[in-house]
Amino acid sequence: MTTATDLQLDARGLNCPMPIVKTAQAIKGLASGQTLEVLATDPGSTKDFEAWSKTTGNLLVEQSVDGGVFRFVLRRK
Repeated sequence: MTTATDLQLDARGLNCPMPIVKTAQAIKGLASGQTLEVLATDPGSTKDFEAWSKTTGNLLVEQSVDGGVFRFVLRRK
């Protein structure tokens, strides 16, 4: 079962650091507690999102991969 989200961001085809840059911009538009779903194809994005989540305090609620597409769900602090 996947988590329903408030906003979706398609970062497929973007390489580091752009998925994180786009995520940082998108999450600023959310209220505290709202969620953002990000789809990315950069294999390094898993480590990037884990580190970004820890540094910013935004919670990484869910992560998965399907057919080379990485899915992250983040909750704004």
